[in-house]
Amino acid sequence: MASKSEVLAREQRWTTRAGIAAIAGGILGLAGFILLRTALSGETNYEGLEEAHEQISTVWFAGVATLIGTALLALPLLFLFNATRARSSRLRGQLVGIVLLGPLLVAVAGILLSAGTQEAANNYVEGKSKSTLSAKEKTEECREDEGEEGAKEFAEEFKASGGKSSFEVCEAQKENEDRASQSIKDASLISLAQFFGIAGALALVIGLIYTCLNAMRVGLLTRFWGSLGMAVGVAALIGFSPIMLLWFVYLGVLLAGWLPGGRPPAWEEGEAVPWMTPGQKAAESLEPKPPEPAPEPGTDVGEGPDVGEPVDAPEPPELGNGSGGGERRKRKKRD
Repeated sequence: MASKSEVLAREQRWTTRAGIAAIAGGILGLAGFILLRTALSGETNYEGLEEAHEQISTVWFAGVATLIGTALLALPLLFLFNATRARSSRLRGQLVGIVLLGPLLVAVAGILLSAGTQEAANNYVEGKSKSTLSAKEKTEECREDEGEEGAKEFAEEFKASGGKSSFEVCEAQKENEDRASQSIKDASLISLAQFFGIAGALALVIGLIYTCLNAMRVGLLTRFWGSLGMAVGVAALIGFSPIMLLWFVYLGVLLAGWLPGGRPPAWEEGEAVPWMTPGQKAAESLEPKPPEPAPEPGTDVGEGPDVGEPVDAPEPPELGNGSGGGERRKRKKRD
């Protein structure tokens, strides 16, 4: 392992860059997520493809933002991994490939998804994809919907228009939905994006959990933020990726040294500074404190006369004629 001075010198050269990359990557990734959800806000597949065709520039902006933002996250995660590795011999350096591969695969998946969405939207709007539903199947599905929802709710959902009844409108929408589903299946880039996305998400979660766990053990991350980093990694697998991106923004602020309370001591020490367990804290609070040393002779210990100085005795009170004061009366001399 490198010496503490070498570790600190190396980290000083890269810590601000890694912090800025984490902040920029988290913000760009979050922007890409929001833009894509905005462009594909339809409740059904065919509505989503119609909106994507109309807002294809937004779809591409989302893909580019996801590509750049997620790729940037590889730098701070790798920096945290190496900083932890420099402070712990238990860390397996072979996992550095997974740490790098996760964000990069997710970044590629983002741009492939935008390209695949355009391909599917064009195929649907241009009518290249055909429905596989027969007339009988469409009728049966609409009857099932009417039986489950009731006649009134069915009529409100599939409002009659253009001379078509609610039942005919339902059949038309079933056909459009099947055509849209076929368009998505026929878009090879969407299938490729899903493959890269799943593989990248798994690698990112493994790298994030492993790095945060060991970084917390050596004192580079607090128990709260280390545990949260592991939790948001798992949450990203089930669709809560914005929370993970916000965690990376915090990591960037930490690495750049912009936290109001400063960074944990392990960053400045260049070695592991593990956090005390609750039991250790309780034991430390119960340890008796050492007695204070006795003052040396001649030392001022507070108010009052110094040691060795004479103390003036109080003057006796003067006697008077029954009162506490006045001049002393002379006795009359007898003859």
